[in-house]
Amino acid sequence: MIQTRGLTKVFEVSKTQTVHAVRGIDLDIAPGELVAVLGPNGAGKTTTMRMLTTLVRPTAGTAVVAGVDVVRDPATVRRHIGYVGQGNGAGHTQRGVDELFSQGLIYGLDRPSARRRAHELVDALDLSAHATRKVSELSGGQRRRLDVALGLVHAPQLLFLDEPSTGLDPQNRANLWDHILRLRAEHEMTIMLTTHYLDEADTMAERVVVVDHGQVIADDTADGLKRTLAGDRVVLTTTGSAAVVAGLLAHVPGARDVVVDGARVEARVADAGTAVPELVIAASRAGAPLLEALAVRPTLDDVFLALTGRSLRDEQASSSSDEIEGRDAA
Repeated sequence: MIQTRGLTKVFEVSKTQTVHAVRGIDLDIAPGELVAVLGPNGAGKTTTMRMLTTLVRPTAGTAVVAGVDVVRDPATVRRHIGYVGQGNGAGHTQRGVDELFSQGLIYGLDRPSARRRAHELVDALDLSAHATRKVSELSGGQRRRLDVALGLVHAPQLLFLDEPSTGLDPQNRANLWDHILRLRAEHEMTIMLTTHYLDEADTMAERVVVVDHGQVIADDTADGLKRTLAGDRVVLTTTGSAAVVAGLLAHVPGARDVVVDGARVEARVADAGTAVPELVIAASRAGAPLLEALAVRPTLDDVFLALTGRSLRDEQASSSSDEIEGRDAA
């Protein structure tokens, strides 16, 4: 459904300054997949998505979306895709159902079909009670559901979601995702998602693509990335010698990053579920019984830390609003 080769975007900020927002991205997304793209602000996520949706012309490389080249035939690409950007897409003084109706007409539906489709989506996204209210009167969660509805009016094969739940409270986030996943299952859509919420990528996506400095630095399932790049963490507290416990870790598959702090020993292992019971037995036999043994599954932030030496959460918290990706998205 999506194939890119060497996809590149360079912005000319001034006569003497250029910004390499995307640096040769290769990407393959099959029909029906839900793929999450992660990375800090300024990593090139939104710029990549805007190239794939024909809103920004690539500087170099190729991108084929729904079988169509984005540069050669952008109009056909747009007929096959839905796009939900970071900002609200509906006019604030318009009624929600009227915006959906107008969107249907824009995509070539006749008036009865556009009206019928608008009401179908209002029902599907639980907006029936609010359909005749002005957009400015809707809550944040209701506006985002309306944005998703606008992206689905023409029943696209492929839906792009650029941080769809940013700014929503946990209940509205969960509600929005319930609707998106149900509609995806009903229509067998392919979805490409960017998000700052690591739990969304972890639980919703079948694949996670990590982007940093405009390049893909990892591409796998969430579990695959956590297993190969981060590993489980074990925390062992002994009533005996911590050095003895640390020595036992040398025989555990995949053990690394062993740290001794007083009576406590921490390490990364390939499979904590197998390692911890074996360590409990081995430590007891070695005369250093364990008072406590904890197994901690890694997060996608641990993956990013392993890849870059930086925390993705810290990067996002410290990012300023004037980075090039944010300017481009505006």
